[in-house]
Amino acid sequence: MEPRPFTRSFTQQEPISEEGIAAAVQVLRSGRLHRYNTVGDELSEAALLEREFANYQGSRYALACGSGGYALHVALRAAGLQPAEPVLTNAFTLAPVPGAIVNAGGKPVFVEITRDLVLDLDDLDRKADESGARFMVLSYMRGHMPDMDALAALAARRGLALIEDCAHTMGASWSGRKSGAWGLAGCFSTQTYKHLNSGEGGLIVSDDSDFMARAILMSGSYMLYERHGAAPESAAFSEIRLDVPNLSGRMDNLRAALLRAQLPRLEENVARWNERYRTVETRLRSIKGIYLPDRPAQEHFVGSSIQFMFPNISGEDARAFLGACASLGVEINWFGNAEPKGFTSTYRNWRYLDPQVLPRTDAILSGLFDMRMPLPFSVADCEHVGQIIAASAARVFSKVRVDE
Repeated sequence: MEPRPFTRSFTQQEPISEEGIAAAVQVLRSGRLHRYNTVGDELSEAALLEREFANYQGSRYALACGSGGYALHVALRAAGLQPAEPVLTNAFTLAPVPGAIVNAGGKPVFVEITRDLVLDLDDLDRKADESGARFMVLSYMRGHMPDMDALAALAARRGLALIEDCAHTMGASWSGRKSGAWGLAGCFSTQTYKHLNSGEGGLIVSDDSDFMARAILMSGSYMLYERHGAAPESAAFSEIRLDVPNLSGRMDNLRAALLRAQLPRLEENVARWNERYRTVETRLRSIKGIYLPDRPAQEHFVGSSIQFMFPNISGEDARAFLGACASLGVEINWFGNAEPKGFTSTYRNWRYLDPQVLPRTDAILSGLFDMRMPLPFSVADCEHVGQIIAASAARVFSKVRVDE
């Protein structure tokens, strides 16, 4: 018997809380939206957010900025990237990651992934040697973390400055150490579909005072860096404050007020996402021929989306599967599409970059499907969605072969 259609939206976010709305209204009534529009020793909403997020992360410093992509761009510039330098990064990532590398003047060098959707450390080691790269942007694409102990050791051995793209891992950790705390800097996004929602926004964390002083100056602090909530001492700025360009990427107080209201509930929401993830995962594991990426015991992930693969699937069958799911109201993305749709473009689509050959990544992406896990869904909703995916797969994928 075919499941009944699903009627809820895959793009609907939870509403901003009444506390967040009240904080935003207070900022609007004050008229002081600019982060440096303060009186005396008053800390702005943006400065308070920096202090609170640094405390949450366990980091010495934090910077609130305009977007996650801007955070990555500024982090690379503040780390010392020079024009046309190679920057290693995952072949499976979102378009803002290579965009940030190019914006900072670098040249992305893509590293193969494994079927668990994480960086292939052997390929990373090889390409670090071949490229002579000094920098790496580690993209935790769709929330998947590689073996961080092994990666950190490799980065140290190769002398790679590690910048973490934590857009999909705010709240995640490896062996108890939070994402964003493994390298020189961690960069986060607060775009609507991320784990805190301000429409657009970004955060950078670091324990390095020289790096963070440069990042704060680049963000557009003028000479008002002392008004930040989690910044280095003034001495870190004194020698460089006239040498660092202002790249104007500040976060405003309105967005900061919205984020401050959400941060105390982040851990609770991580648990809610993971309950929904496990519900769908359990149903998917009943499907013959499916592969779900391994989630190691050391990885405390945030299940705000789920990925699964049908290896060796044809394009015709993949499109039929997507159509079957869509006919019953379930929106699934496919990374094997030749033409990018929504948030599923891949390195093959970014024609502003030099062509690169990544056969293992291509083979994985050809059978990779992806689905959001919105918090407005109940656990029963997730069970319903899982039933539709299973029924659609049973209808379409009888020809699929699975590699043993």
